[in-house]
Amino acid sequence: MDKNIRICIVGGGPAGLSAGMYLEQKGYTNYTILERLDRVGGKCWSPHYNGRRYEMGAIMGVPSYYAVHDVEEFCGITHDGPKLNRNYKDGRGNVIEPFEPKKNILKIPRLLKMKKQIKKLGELLETKYQGYDVNGHRGVSEGRFEGFSQKSAKREPISGVNPNLKDLALPFNEFCKKNGVELTQDVWIGPYTSFGYGYFDEIPAAYVLKYLDFQTTMNFVKVNLWTWKNGTQFIWESLNDHLKNPARLNSKIEKVERKDGKVYVTVNGQVEEYDKIIVTAPLYIPNKRADGQIGMVDYFDARQDEKDLFSKIDYERYDVLAVETKPEDHPEISYYVFDNMVPEKLGHLMVYYRRWKDTKDQVITTYSLRKHKNSAEIPYETCKKMVLDDLKTMHNPASNVINEWSVYYFPHVFSEDYAAGWYEKVEAMQGKYDTYYAGEIMSFGDMDETAEYSRELVERFF
Repeated sequence: MDKNIRICIVGGGPAGLSAGMYLEQKGYTNYTILERLDRVGGKCWSPHYNGRRYEMGAIMGVPSYYAVHDVEEFCGITHDGPKLNRNYKDGRGNVIEPFEPKKNILKIPRLLKMKKQIKKLGELLETKYQGYDVNGHRGVSEGRFEGFSQKSAKREPISGVNPNLKDLALPFNEFCKKNGVELTQDVWIGPYTSFGYGYFDEIPAAYVLKYLDFQTTMNFVKVNLWTWKNGTQFIWESLNDHLKNPARLNSKIEKVERKDGKVYVTVNGQVEEYDKIIVTAPLYIPNKRADGQIGMVDYFDARQDEKDLFSKIDYERYDVLAVETKPEDHPEISYYVFDNMVPEKLGHLMVYYRRWKDTKDQVITTYSLRKHKNSAEIPYETCKKMVLDDLKTMHNPASNVINEWSVYYFPHVFSEDYAAGWYEKVEAMQGKYDTYYAGEIMSFGDMDETAEYSRELVERFF
């Protein structure tokens, strides 16, 4: 492809900024990144409080976040943040140690069985489900894999046929039952459901295992985590500062027309002409959101195939509160509340996070889900009250709410559409209408998976 083509990138989050970096590294410098907000970083949002930054979005990474490490190297930064740890409470606010046999004598048989099943799952993923951890989803519903290996930072291209991969379209709980590893859900649920990615009875196993591949999950279990002193947003602020063409903030895209081999973007009232466009912003958002955010099909000259496919997308209603506490009520550590990570406890507090351990003059952040595939959506204010009540139950009541966020989170499709080849159909459209689709929906909703997909997109098409 001509290195001088004009490329528009929609979105200044990890996917969009990474696309700019990888394009630049391949010699494409005539790109423009348009961001509707007044900041970069997307769901990596790290506001300031009392001289430090806290997290409203992404919190941490692990050593297998190779794309994030690409960005660190490009910018000359590193993961220099506070060391994290966590403990557990039950739904009544009692501290528990669910994985410690000495503290759970009656559960020793279950814990031993779980340990064997974790080992079994690891072996199955390497053999029966070879290729499961390739970034992205193309080919999975057809029983094949194609992409870049995520087993090491080299990310070598691999491909192959594996009919067993079709099992990844099953909801994760059914996938585990089919393979006799049901108890592994006790471990996977912590960094999955509490991080807002839905429940195991509704989300295809592909999403769970491409995000929490065995290597990544073990890093979470061992608390082998990366953080950044100035927050995850700092990663993307740094990248933006090092790009030849930093994102243009406060860019309201009003219309996109694709005709005669050109892409015409009306942004802030002005029409700009491009040759190609990469969309890393949402493709479709069901129902109107209070923040006014809309999907691509609402401002593009969307074709019928785009409308038909993208209308299958749903997303999680995941809420974050940043709260102050009185010093005597400040938690001594972050806590997971496993009792609340089930659909029956929808809307309740699942995890609350203490970032800075050397002071109590910082906020804690709380996380809750209020939507399940088979249940009514809990209203935002109702959920907020439930979470604040839960903090009282946890013996860490909030004295004040200083920030809150209900963000468009984890776009995905459900098992039926996944199995019917949704991803293969969208991947077959890459480049059609001079348009490329990236961002969370094309891989997974964490910062590394989205950045890694942008890398692959650039490698495949530019």
